[in-house]
Formats: sequence, structure tokens, C-alpha cells
Amino acid sequence: MEEKNYYLKNLPERDEKPRQKGLTMVMDKGLSTREAEDLIESSGEYIDMIKLGWATSYVSPHLKKKLAIYREAKIPFYFGGTLFEAFLIRGQIDDYRAVLDKYQMPLCEVSDGSIELNHDEKCKYIELLAKQTRVLSEVGSKDAEKILAPYEWIELMNKELAAGAWKVIGEAREAGNVGLFRDSGEVRQGLIKEIVRSVPSDDIIWEAPQKSQQVWFIKMLGANVNLGNIATNEVIPLETLRLGLRGDTFTHFLE
Repeated sequence: MEEKNYYLKNLPERDEKPRQKGLTMVMDKGLSTREAEDLIESSGEYIDMIKLGWATSYVSPHLKKKLAIYREAKIPFYFGGTLFEAFLIRGQIDDYRAVLDKYQMPLCEVSDGSIELNHDEKCKYIELLAKQTRVLSEVGSKDAEKILAPYEWIELMNKELAAGAWKVIGEAREAGNVGLFRDSGEVRQGLIKEIVRSVPSDDIIWEAPQKSQQVWFIKMLGANVNLGNIATNEVIPLETLRLGLRGDTFTHFLE
């Protein structure tokens, strides 16, 4: 990790990369190769993985070149879970696995946010793909009308971890208005507190694209909480939140 520009004491400790906790997952919604290079230059030190959102990889030009930029920076990347679902619903799971091999994907995401998928069957796909690459599995629906009870979140997360998922992801969409959050973006606080009583927090990546959501998770679970769906221009701002160097968390870590 590079030396900071000056010294400040009493800051939360942040593990050096490759981290197992305190992960920041960033959403690439169609960056150009030049934008990808700029992202790495400005924020690469604080990015632990990059998701090529939903199925943007299907239409993104110069995909191999962009992935090579991330690979050279030693930042793992993966295609969004919606792409897995798009292949699955068309009966093309073998084609999906071939795509993972073609692009040498270090990670993949298994989700069922847009399709109906029996959970035992989902776990079988996690188990299958975990033999090929490291699996992230997403829990929760993109349908705001589909509300899971806390015990359901806990059961699904634990089963998917047992099936071979490296981390489970709490669904929120890119806007942060479903799943873990109400449609206003407000955190479902009781839900989160119930989940972390039964699922190790380090095993969960919480999708939290809004600043207020990031602040809540940092205050609740600490500087080294795993956060996802972070916008490319919010990586540095998030790191300052984690370190108590922004007004929202300024006094939280001071002794």
C-alpha cells in the first residue's frame, strides 16, 4: 500500500490488499478503457473487486482490453449476476461456463433477483461454478414487492455459503432501493441486525450505493465492513468515510 500524503493518528486500521474484509466492490456500468485506466490511477488502491454491472459486458466494446487493465492492476472482476440469469433462463449454462473460461474470470456471481429459481437448484449452480472459479452469490430480489423475512435471509445466506460461495451479497440494486433498503433508500435496520447475529459479517458484502447507507453500515459494523455497488466516483469518498475523515463519521472513531 502506498504511503499516504501526511500522517494522522487515531485512524481505524485498514488491512492491505488482498483484503478478506473491508472490501469495496465497485460497479463498472460501461466504462471505456481510458476511463478504466483513470479509475485505477485515482482509486485502484481502494478497490477490491469490480463488477461489470448486470449484462453490460455483452454490449461493451473492447471488453478484453478493459479486463486486461483490471487484471494488470491485480483487481478481481466479474460479470453481474443478471448475466448468469440471462444464460440460465435460456438454457445456456454450459455457454455461460465457456464465457467464464474465455475471459478468464477470477470471480462469478450467482443470483436469482430477476428469475424464479428453486433454492436447492441455485445452490447446485453455486457448487458447480465453485469448481471453476470463486463464487459470489446474491440474496434478495430486484422486485420491491418481494419482501423476505429476516429468518429467510439468514437461511438463504447460510445455505449458499455452505454450497461454496466465497461471499454472499445483500441485494440492493444500483439505486439502493430494494432488498436491504426501503424504496426511500432507508436501511431496514432490524433486518441487518438480525442477519449479523446469525451470519458472519465478514462473509457478507452489503450493496450500499448511497452515502447515507454507507455511513450507517460503517457506524454499525465498523470501518472494515464489506460494501458493494459503489460508484466509480465514490471510491475515494467512501474510503474517507471508513477512516473518519468526512463529517458523517468524523467523531465516530476518535478516542
